[in-house]
Amino acid sequence: MTRADFAKLGLLGLGVLGMLAVPVLGDNYLVRLCTFVAMYSAMALAWNFIGGYAGYPSFATAAFFGLGAYVGALLQNHGVPMVPAWIAAMLVSAGFSLAVGAMILRLRGHYFAVGSIALVEILRQVASTWRDVTGGGNGLNVPMLPGGPGFAGMVFLYSMLAIALLAFAATLWVDKGRLGFGLRCIRQNEDAANMVGIDADRYKTIAFTLSGLFCGTAGAAYASWVAYIDPSDTFNILTTLKVPVMVMLGGAGTLYGPLIGVIVFIVLEETIWSSFLELHQAVLGTIIVILVFFLPGGLLKLRLPAALLSGGRR
Repeated sequence: MTRADFAKLGLLGLGVLGMLAVPVLGDNYLVRLCTFVAMYSAMALAWNFIGGYAGYPSFATAAFFGLGAYVGALLQNHGVPMVPAWIAAMLVSAGFSLAVGAMILRLRGHYFAVGSIALVEILRQVASTWRDVTGGGNGLNVPMLPGGPGFAGMVFLYSMLAIALLAFAATLWVDKGRLGFGLRCIRQNEDAANMVGIDADRYKTIAFTLSGLFCGTAGAAYASWVAYIDPSDTFNILTTLKVPVMVMLGGAGTLYGPLIGVIVFIVLEETIWSSFLELHQAVLGTIIVILVFFLPGGLLKLRLPAALLSGGRR
């Protein structure tokens, strides 16, 4: 590893330490904000496997997130402890993404994009109509964590942070390994990758499965955090659009780009919301479009400072 790599890891470590201190030094608003940062970091890193490294425009994020949320919630309502319910939700989401990925990853370009976004609508309709199990449009209550709001806030912040760190560890493994090299080849030219001996179907399926695994785990933790879920919230199409925007804002297909994009997006969102209450979505959307248009490679293209933000592409 180079000095720049150690510097980046050092900055990441300082950020983690800062978030660990938030429940002690910050207020409830800051705890909630940091929890969202950790949650979206996990989801952005998860999307980056298939959308960044492989270059496949996946819009299935909300499908995996909602599936994990409902599996975790249903298991807890049937007496399964919180953490085992999250693990089960992770496995179900991974299995679902593996099975579905083996089919829709045969599609490319906008055909794949349409197929992936259809997953969100299909699962939302299932959750809305399967009233005996999911509660339908009335939603589903999730057992609340005892100990008061302060303790619960700390638990869920640390839980989301742990999921994000696991997703980052998986990204580091992919980025530095053979899988990452193969996915980059697929992004550049999939037919050529197949010709030189890369099993594109297997590599894409692994990336899609990793994406579903971490999104589903974040969804299960989210369900326990808010203690109530419904189809319109967990299978929200806005979620499936925000996550790719966050990654592209920071730098798709890079190691640190998704984390930078999440932080910048949420800071912009909170700042603009407080300043333009009625028009905040339009203002935020305009700023994001301008940034993505003029920085197609993400904020990492700025390379400021060069030793810390040098490009993660290979």
